[in-house]
Amino acid sequence: MSARPKPVSSFLAASPHASALRHVDLGFGRSATIWRNQDDHVTYDAPDGHTFSFYIRGGMGTRRIDAGAVHGWPGAVCVMPHGQTSEWDITDPFEFVHLYVPDGELRRVFAETFDRDARLMEMADLTYTEAPELTAPFRTLIAAMGAGDPLMAEGAMIDLLTSVFASGRFCAPRRAGLAGGLAPHKQRQLRDFIEAHLDRAIRLQELAALAGLSEFHLQRSFRASCGVSPHQWIAHRRIERAKDMIRAGDPLAQVALACGYGSQSYLTRAFKAATGGTPSAYRAGN
Repeated sequence: MSARPKPVSSFLAASPHASALRHVDLGFGRSATIWRNQDDHVTYDAPDGHTFSFYIRGGMGTRRIDAGAVHGWPGAVCVMPHGQTSEWDITDPFEFVHLYVPDGELRRVFAETFDRDARLMEMADLTYTEAPELTAPFRTLIAAMGAGDPLMAEGAMIDLLTSVFASGRFCAPRRAGLAGGLAPHKQRQLRDFIEAHLDRAIRLQELAALAGLSEFHLQRSFRASCGVSPHQWIAHRRIERAKDMIRAGDPLAQVALACGYGSQSYLTRAFKAATGGTPSAYRAGN
C-alpha cells in the first residue's frame, strides 16, 4: 500500500533546520504557517494540497533546483499545485509564509466562484513571480497571525484566493470536455435546494432524487463537479450562514436552528471544529 500524500507543511516539519514561528487554523483543512529555514535541502514529493508562498525576509539564498536554480527575494510569490514535486536548496536564513488549501476545498471555492465544474480548475506551477495583487492579502495574513486574529486571517485568505482566481496567471479554467459529473443546471439546482433547506437535515436520498441519480452516482458526480462531497458542501454552507447571522447579531440559539444544528451546543461544536474558534469568540471579533 502506498503512503498517503503529505502536505508541504509535513515535509518542513520533518526537517531539523526549519522552524514554525506562527500558525493559524483557517478551517476545513486550510491553514497558514510562518516558517524560518536555513542550511537545508528539501524535496516536496507529490505533496497533498495547494501551497501559496510569500517570502517575508531574505530568500536570495533559496533556490528551486528543478526549476533552473532560480533564487528568491523578499516579496517573491510561489504557487505549488497539488501533487507537484519540487526540490529546494537553502543556504541563507529566510522567513516565509505558506497558505495551505486542500485540493478538494480549493476546487469547491473554484466551483462556487465561477459556477463551473471543479474539474476545470488548473493551478499553475509558479516559482518566484512578482504578484502585486497578492502582496496586500499576504501582508494582511501575516499581520493577522502576529496579532493572533483568526478572523482577520480568514478574510485575508478569502481575498488572496479571490485574487488568485481572478488572475489568469495563477489559475486558468481548462477548456477540455469532461465525462461524467453533474450538468451545470443540475449543479445549480442542487446548490439552490441545499441553500433553501439548511435549517433541516438534508438526506443524500433526496438530493439523488432531485438529480435523477442513484445515491452512489450522486455522491460520486457531486464530488467530481463540486470538489467536495455533498456532506462537506452542506457543512461549509451551514458555517457560512452561521457566520452571517452571528455578524448580524442574531441570538446563537436562533442561529443554531436556522443552520440546521438543532441546539446551540451542537452549533458550538461544529463551529469550533470548522473554524478553530467558538461562535461567541467569532462574534466578539466582529
